[in-house]
Amino acid sequence: MAARKSATRKAPEPPKCDPCKGTGEVPRAVRVGCKQRVVGQQSGICLACFGTGEALTD
Repeated sequence: MAARKSATRKAPEPPKCDPCKGTGEVPRAVRVGCKQRVVGQQSGICLACFGTGEALTD
């Protein structure tokens, strides 16, 4: 009789970061001029997860 193969277990998926929703990027406002008008948005790195998209665990 052949030996049984053990089932491989998958590691639990880490929780996603709340501010960036797991993407690692957050929108940042672009300001221009003396009055600092907002003219658009660009993507910036999420400072909560440092761009990984995974929530930090303590």
